[in-house]
Amino acid sequence: MLMLPSRRTKKLPVLIVLHQERSSPGRVGQMLIDKGFPLDIRRPVLGDPLPETMAGHSGAVIFGGPMSANDPDPFVKAEIDWIGIPLKENKPFLGICLGAQMMVRHLGGTVAPDKDGLTEIGWYPLRPTEHGRLLMHWPKMVYHFHKEGFDAPRGVQLLAEGDAYPNQAIRCGDNAWGLQFHAELTRAMMQRWVVHGEHRFIMPNAQKGREHLEGRMIFDAPLKDWLWNFLDIVFERPETVLAKTETRRQQALQAG
Repeated sequence: MLMLPSRRTKKLPVLIVLHQERSSPGRVGQMLIDKGFPLDIRRPVLGDPLPETMAGHSGAVIFGGPMSANDPDPFVKAEIDWIGIPLKENKPFLGICLGAQMMVRHLGGTVAPDKDGLTEIGWYPLRPTEHGRLLMHWPKMVYHFHKEGFDAPRGVQLLAEGDAYPNQAIRCGDNAWGLQFHAELTRAMMQRWVVHGEHRFIMPNAQKGREHLEGRMIFDAPLKDWLWNFLDIVFERPETVLAKTETRRQQALQAG
């Protein structure tokens, strides 16, 4: 399925990989369209093929899903293997939750639950590392819905940390990124997750449904602003990103 921006654009589409029939790219999709990127939406779990090269795409985003990056399903292994294409071609790649865990598996890392069985389901603190702080300003609280996390394989740069699951945002090379948390949820998406995921709220460290929606009123605006700027970093050329980072640094110094 190809979704087009409302205005003319010369940008190649961004490949969107989803894992359920009714899944949506949410805010990520909305923002990419606003930035002039068409969306090429595919669902390998339902039989959609993935491209053999990224030559026809600006980049790719693999989203989350209820399955595990450790599952034996053929489509899971195929997606993990496929991630080598954008990495080899140095095209922008973003993995969100399951997508990030798939990237880590491709890089030889480990995806596993917390040793004490803790989950992150709800709103939890985020702390940027020095690399993360130099890149951009980060939100203090982010939204999660997972019971597994990933390690940081050799050569991967850690950008942000959390409590129950220390590795929250990573970068591989110039153009590959992974996020353990969800910034893409619209209000309607969160309400669906709260309804359909209610059985998970009894898990260790999980928050109750009302805390998800109450937290959204407090924490969502900074997360939304962060996502807009982060997508610029992911899908622009590295030299443009560096120029913007330097501008932000100078502005911070002038503000004093």
